[in-house]
Amino acid sequence: MSSESERKIVSCLNKNARKSYREIARETGISVPAVIQTIRKLEEAGAIRGYVPLLNPEYFGFGLMAVIVLRISQGKLLETQKKIAEDRRVMAVFDVTGDWDSVLIGCFSDRQDLNQFIKKVLSLKYIDRTVTQLVLNVVKNDPRFPV
Repeated sequence: MSSESERKIVSCLNKNARKSYREIARETGISVPAVIQTIRKLEEAGAIRGYVPLLNPEYFGFGLMAVIVLRISQGKLLETQKKIAEDRRVMAVFDVTGDWDSVLIGCFSDRQDLNQFIKKVLSLKYIDRTVTQLVLNVVKNDPRFPV
């Protein structure tokens, strides 16, 4: 369970991970050494896994986003997901409940790129079935969550 000071610090980082320790200390009312110590502790514990920019895929030539659901042979889920997750176009891979075993989200340069990816996935030994849905409009896509 996180402490109040951890939540304050992470909330600042969520808004702008490039803030200095001094800026975070000023905004939270926590001393600079305590901010540094808390951030290091959170990093070591795996609570903070890294710092990345929030990129616009379209700017970098990946204007087509797709959600793909997969049915994977019993007992081969993790092995197959790991293989699929290696592809640079795959942004997320999830285990899910219901009729499907896994959901993945990917960004592709165009329909041909998506088609090639789907054929690659379908060629994997333990893929039983896939359904692909194209994203028409992104209403919200933000990896940050409130703390």
